[in-house]
Amino acid sequence: MVEQPGCSYCERWDEEIAPAYPKPAEGRFAPLSRVDIRKVDETLTPARAVVFTPTFLLVEDGRELGRLEGYPGEEFFWPLLTELLRDKTDFEERTE
Repeated sequence: MVEQPGCSYCERWDEEIAPAYPKPAEGRFAPLSRVDIRKVDETLTPARAVVFTPTFLLVEDGRELGRLEGYPGEEFFWPLLTELLRDKTDFEERTE
């Protein structure tokens, strides 16, 4: 998750999603790391510049596989994350 101080959408994500993020299959498959937008290039190799926060980068070996830009709200975040993981990785959602 690329974020920056004062980002109201980042704060909303923190309130609505962050506590639950590690619990579902998606969160276990793609653990969250946080990176300040000013330090992205020091830590990662994004496919293109990160302009918006939050931006959720799907990364493997420091290289971007895909991204979600912005936070569309709790109702849309999970389905978009699931779709990204299915499209860019070998993630398989399990319904148990």
